[in-house]
Amino acid sequence: MKITCIDYYGDYFQEKQVETIDEVFPFSNTSTSTWINLDGIHQLDSIEKIGKHFKIHPLVLEDIMNTGQRPKMEDFNDYLFIVLKMLQYDEKEDETKTEQVSLILSSKFVLSFQENEGDVFESVRERIRSDRGRIRKMGVDYLAYSLIDAIVDNYFMVLEKIGEKIEDIEDELVKNPTPEVLHTIHRLKRELIFLRKSVWPLREVISRLERWDSPLIDKSIDIYLRDVYDHTIQVIDALETFRDMLSGMLDIYLSSVSNRMNEVMKVLTIIATIFIPLTLIAGIYGMNFRYMPELESSWGYPMVYIIMLAIGAVMLVYFRRKKWL
Repeated sequence: MKITCIDYYGDYFQEKQVETIDEVFPFSNTSTSTWINLDGIHQLDSIEKIGKHFKIHPLVLEDIMNTGQRPKMEDFNDYLFIVLKMLQYDEKEDETKTEQVSLILSSKFVLSFQENEGDVFESVRERIRSDRGRIRKMGVDYLAYSLIDAIVDNYFMVLEKIGEKIEDIEDELVKNPTPEVLHTIHRLKRELIFLRKSVWPLREVISRLERWDSPLIDKSIDIYLRDVYDHTIQVIDALETFRDMLSGMLDIYLSSVSNRMNEVMKVLTIIATIFIPLTLIAGIYGMNFRYMPELESSWGYPMVYIIMLAIGAVMLVYFRRKKWL
């Protein structure tokens, strides 16, 4: 478990990476704003030790370690428990990865629990270190808003990557609708369904935070939460748009494949239609009757060829005039 503590207020700032859980405990009683971030939540004894010191309910600790939670917000009077889904696009794997982030917001500190190292909070850390904006002058409720805002803003980067993939699929769909394109469409649809499950509940979480009458959240934060709510709605709208586009692409793919099949069948039908009368003539003159009038004629063989070629040419001209070719 990697534990980082950031303690600040006004001109005062301290950032420290601690080695043991016990080193975190003094930060819980300071008069400053404190952000304690824990990367790695799979050490049960450490999580229980933190929960005991910070008086976190056992069910909350259970939800923190169970990473399959939906985004939600719960009020425990002394603190708010918030669960979010952090999305990051993996360039190497070419897929979107999700991670559960749990926040404990109290009157003096914010506890954040992450599954693994690496997050989208670096911009928040830089603002605290360099004293940019108003984050050092505000309380821990503004810090919690900043963390939520960083997670939601990163959704747009993930959506941008998905949008680029959808554009590539559109081009490929027009040029060459192969079965591989169909597999890519289905994979993206499953990915969007998964993203939708991660983002949709977040709208209700932000709305509850904005409307919640809690002493832990100052009224001045409402306008910022309203902005995050608007961003969440934009993300949801973009997801719905992408889903509609992929559904339309699936219809286009099926139509393209059907049209290609129809073109092939049309060519084969025209070829078969041309050869039907030629096969009839060849069948008639292929009979082994002894008294056929044309058998003794020296012009019989070339005349049959000429007639067959003429029939084929006439049928081709007819098909062209009908624009079947």
